[in-house]
Amino acid sequence: MAIPRQQMPQRDGIERSKDFKEVNLGLAEQVAIREAQRCLQCKNPKCVEGCPVGINIPGFAKLITEGDFLGAAELIRKDNDLPAVTGRVCPQEIQCEALCVRCKSGAPVAIGWLERFVADYQMKNQKTEDGKQKTEVRKIGKKVACIGSGPAGITCAGQLAKLGYDVTVFEAFHKAGGVLVYGIPEFRMPKKIVSAEIRNLKALGVNIETNVIVGRTVTIPQLMNDEKFDAVFIAVGAGLPEFMNIPGENFKGVYSANEYLTRANLMEAYNPESDTPIIRGKRVCVIGGGNTAMDAVRVSKRLGAAESIIVYRRSRKEMPARVEEVHHAEEETIRFEMLTAPLEVLGDKDGWVAGLKCIRMQLGEPDQSGRRRPVPIPGSEFVIDCDLVIVAIGIGANPLLTKTTPGLKLNKWGYIEADENLMTSIPGVFAGGDIVRGAATVILAMGDGKKAAQNIHKYLSH
Repeated sequence: MAIPRQQMPQRDGIERSKDFKEVNLGLAEQVAIREAQRCLQCKNPKCVEGCPVGINIPGFAKLITEGDFLGAAELIRKDNDLPAVTGRVCPQEIQCEALCVRCKSGAPVAIGWLERFVADYQMKNQKTEDGKQKTEVRKIGKKVACIGSGPAGITCAGQLAKLGYDVTVFEAFHKAGGVLVYGIPEFRMPKKIVSAEIRNLKALGVNIETNVIVGRTVTIPQLMNDEKFDAVFIAVGAGLPEFMNIPGENFKGVYSANEYLTRANLMEAYNPESDTPIIRGKRVCVIGGGNTAMDAVRVSKRLGAAESIIVYRRSRKEMPARVEEVHHAEEETIRFEMLTAPLEVLGDKDGWVAGLKCIRMQLGEPDQSGRRRPVPIPGSEFVIDCDLVIVAIGIGANPLLTKTTPGLKLNKWGYIEADENLMTSIPGVFAGGDIVRGAATVILAMGDGKKAAQNIHKYLSH
């Protein structure tokens, strides 16, 4: 109990804001052992209840204290196919760590940092001759299609492959990984980490087909009737950007965060040798307060903006972004305009963004989200001079796949309806992740992928 929470070393804020190298540097071996010793090995570990994929947290912490880092990694991988990913981007502070019994008298065990440590250690130290971890699995002769190679799709595919299914993952982009490669910047999620996890998936025998847009290239009925897949798991995420519907949003220099981050991350627009164009604003306004907004504003800084500004209509307390990401943004000299709502994007005579007209807000009574509703303060309008506006206020369900799938039941927002087993209205077609629950976290999508795999196995075993 006397051991304090260890600290994760990180790069200097000003220095790192000029490049795309990773911010956090990971724990050294002895520091990781010291942190793992803080785990009290509770008989009824509440932390496990807080994990959407049910990792044996006390078990892997104990193995770390014994110096068995590879054993700890293997124990985690029984429940989590992407530990190097979740160790970096999972909001442990509101899930497993929030339920750690040590919170009652101090700081929780740094579960996420320990998970990252053992996953990175395994990647560096456990390799076969061709760099893959080969796994021999007895095939059972049934085919499953996973649509989307993000966290839910990858997890479902890996779990089913381990059970002996022939799994094919269909990805619309040219590179597998979903939101992990197009949405999360290099400084938070190095692409080599995602590539390594995709290699692990292929080593299980999973087939990945890129540049396949299900709903356009091929449809779900065709997959089931013509290509004879026994089951389908839809994990396409929620990739339709939402805008504010204010005047001026059609000016040149207004991006959705989705497009901006895809250009910068997946299409490497930050690389001077890349052919992908991107506007490098001098003064950039990013509208929103979630993790996507933090990613976008920090990317704009690294692309050379003299000033990058978050415009958010509530206070810092209500921001949905992870505390760590907000803190990192502040260290990188990001400017925060809180309690501020955009009214209009201003443009010049050539149709380019010239500013953002805003109004100050005050917090009123709580709304349906439980957060206090922002209310405009009359007469408080002002203008932020800027030449680039990025809208990061949310995403919706893309109708491309759902419109081409007859009989697929949707809710009023266009998301797929699924029962407690993640089965849709079409027998044999399952769905999970953001296309069912709306925009959520990587780990919740992974939880859906794991649950879907279990229920697909039950369905096909009858």
